[in-house]
Amino acid sequence: MLVEISTDTRVSVDISDVTAKLASALSRYQSRLTRVEAHLSDVNGPKSGPDARCTLEARAAGLQPVAVTSDAHTPDEAVKGAVEKMDRLLESALDRLNDANRHASASGLPT
Repeated sequence: MLVEISTDTRVSVDISDVTAKLASALSRYQSRLTRVEAHLSDVNGPKSGPDARCTLEARAAGLQPVAVTSDAHTPDEAVKGAVEKMDRLLESALDRLNDANRHASASGLPT
């Protein structure tokens, strides 16, 4: 699983730390994922409110890419929120795929 991180010019994060967090958090999908991309950006500049956005895109072998977005006050919180969303999304998508591969449809025909 390849992990790629990109940021805009107003976001300062430790790239190696974010890469390690993503690899660790999504390690149970490591055999299925080919690449995970994280895009960190500053949402509103000097204004108040949620300031950081993390968009995660995961590419699983044989499936369309999936993406989630999380806004938070700090880049670390945005990464954490996006990882939680991605974990739920991958669990749901991959479980559905595994279930379809193991069971016949209600009509008895292959799915």
